[in-house]
Amino acid sequence: MTSSFLITLREGLEASLIVAILLTYLSKTNRKQDARYVWIGTASAVLACLVAGTAIYLAVSGLNGKVEMAVEGTIALVAAAVLTQMIFWMRKNSQQLSAELRAKVDKSAKTALFTIAFVAVVREGLETVLFLLSAETTSASGVSVVVGGLIGLAASVVLGVAIFAGGRKIDLKKFFNVTAVLLILFAAGLAGKAVHEYRELIGWENGWLVQPAWDIKNGMWASGTFYDFMKGFFGWHYAAENIRVITYFAFLVPALYFYRKPVKSAA
Repeated sequence: MTSSFLITLREGLEASLIVAILLTYLSKTNRKQDARYVWIGTASAVLACLVAGTAIYLAVSGLNGKVEMAVEGTIALVAAAVLTQMIFWMRKNSQQLSAELRAKVDKSAKTALFTIAFVAVVREGLETVLFLLSAETTSASGVSVVVGGLIGLAASVVLGVAIFAGGRKIDLKKFFNVTAVLLILFAAGLAGKAVHEYRELIGWENGWLVQPAWDIKNGMWASGTFYDFMKGFFGWHYAAENIRVITYFAFLVPALYFYRKPVKSAA
């Protein structure tokens, strides 16, 4: 639940901020009558994401055997890559996001406002669908993923409204930095999950790399609510193979290093 909450909170807040920027700028430039095109684009994007997400989930949930391993491994790998790219893109472009959107609005016709809102929201929505599918395959309960996701989405909408209504009192830079580090940890777990699934797919069962780095039989690190949380969010496993642990840190260390390394903002 925690991983899905964090995912939808961040993705939902990004989408909410984009919509709020568009609506605020239309209001300040005396184009309130065009706000309906933003809302129509947003609603259409949400509907499209719901349909796509449901279709993908139904297609994936019926798989088993080697096909299931291949699909779960691929989803985990793609989700880790997209999640990491999204984190670094947002870090680099967040300061220019508002100005870029305002520039687009200045040049936009009414139908273009629909397109800007639709593309912005559907991108965040489809990314969320992908990440939630990955969270479901690494967590004990699909229901908890849905519940956590809905709570996170609702919280993101409230935060988005509060930020613009209350004069940006929330430190967005700190919020995105903290959630970025947590999501990098989540992405590292997905990378390890992908290696695990592909290893099982090809039947690789011998050698030091596939031996467990540890083997915990009992206690909260082996089962229960805490174990489910650690497994779903950090990719923890009570008997993780050496190659899975190596992959985790091979992904995590450079990702954190480059995220913390100062970079120039986009021009």
